[in-house]
Amino acid sequence: MTATIVRKRSALTKGQLPKFAPYIVLAVALVVGAAILALIGFNAFGWGLVSAILFAVGLVGWSAAVEGGRKAKDKLATCLVMGAFLIALLPLVSVIWTVLVNGVPGLIAPGFLGTSMNGVTGAFDNKSVEEGTKVVGGIYHALLGTVQITLLATVISVPVGLMTAIYLVEYGNDRPLARAITFFVDVMTGIPSIVAGLFAAAFFFAVVGPGTKTGAVAAVALSVLMIPVVVRSSEEMLKIVPNELREAAYALGVRKWRTILKVVIPTAISGIASGVTLAIARVIGETAPILVTAGFATTINNNVFGGWMASLPTFIYTQILNPTSPSNPGPSDQRAWGAALVLIILVMLLNLGARLIARLFAPKTGR
Repeated sequence: MTATIVRKRSALTKGQLPKFAPYIVLAVALVVGAAILALIGFNAFGWGLVSAILFAVGLVGWSAAVEGGRKAKDKLATCLVMGAFLIALLPLVSVIWTVLVNGVPGLIAPGFLGTSMNGVTGAFDNKSVEEGTKVVGGIYHALLGTVQITLLATVISVPVGLMTAIYLVEYGNDRPLARAITFFVDVMTGIPSIVAGLFAAAFFFAVVGPGTKTGAVAAVALSVLMIPVVVRSSEEMLKIVPNELREAAYALGVRKWRTILKVVIPTAISGIASGVTLAIARVIGETAPILVTAGFATTINNNVFGGWMASLPTFIYTQILNPTSPSNPGPSDQRAWGAALVLIILVMLLNLGARLIARLFAPKTGR
C-alpha cells in the first residue's frame, strides 16, 4: 500500500519544479550577479537589478524545460508582477531610510521637541559646530502650530463635507444641484494646493485687510483641500448602507432626518471616520498653502486667529532655504531632517489611527 501511495505522489508531482526551485535560482542569480558586477564595477543597485533579471530568466527557463510553456508563462507573469511591486516599493523604502538616517540625530537631540527657535541665532550654531556642543533650538512652536491649524481645518471641513455627502446620497436624487455639486467636488479634488492657499489669502485680504496671515487663514486653505476628500469618502460610505435599513425605519414611522441621524450615519461611521483621518493625513504635510497664509514664526503662538504661526512644513522649508547660520548650515539641516521625521511619524500614526477607527466602529456582524 505504501508503494501505491508513493507511485500516486510521483504521478501527481511529475513534471513540476520542486518547491525549493525559486530559492536555488535566487542563490545562483545573486552569485552570478555579484560576479558580473565585480567585473564592471560593483554597486548595490546594479547587483539587485542584474540578479533580478537573472532570477526571472533562470526560473522561467527552468519552468519551460520541466513544466512546459503554460507554467513558464505563469512564472513569467509572477516575476513581472513581483518586479513591479519591488520597483514601486524601492522609492518608499529609500525615502524612509534616508529620513531615518538623517532625522534620528535631530529627533534625539535634547530639547528638540520641547523648545522653540525663539532667540536662537547663528552664533549658537557656530558654537555648536566649532566646540562640538549640542544643537540649540527645536520644533515645539512648529509642532504646536501644525496641530492647531490642522485641528481648525478639521472642524471646518468635517461638518461641511459630511452634510454635503448626506445631501448627495439622501436628498440629491440626481437633481441638477446634486450633479453640479458632484462636478465641483471633482474639480476641487484636483486643484493644486498653492491655489487653495492663494484663494484663502485673497479672501481674507479682501475681508480683513491686506497682509493678513494667521493660522486661521491657513486652516481655511487646508479645508479647501480637505472638503473634497471628506465628501467623496463619506458619500461612498453612505451609499453602501443597505436600503433595507432605511425602509425599516420609515415603516416604523421614523422621520427621514432622524433615520439618517440614528440609522444611516451610525452604520457608516466606521468608513466616515477613517476617511476623515486620511483627509487629515493628506493635508498635515502641505507646505505651499501655509507659506502664503500663516507666514513664518520662531516663537510659540497659541492664538490661531492672530499673528504669524509656524508649522512643521514651513519650519523644514526655512531651515533648508535660510539656515540660521549660513556659514554653518549643519545644525539647520539636522533640525530640518528631525522635523521631517516627526512629520512622517505623524502621518503614519494617522494612517494607523484610520485603520484602528475603522475596526473599532465597524458594524458588528456576529450575534
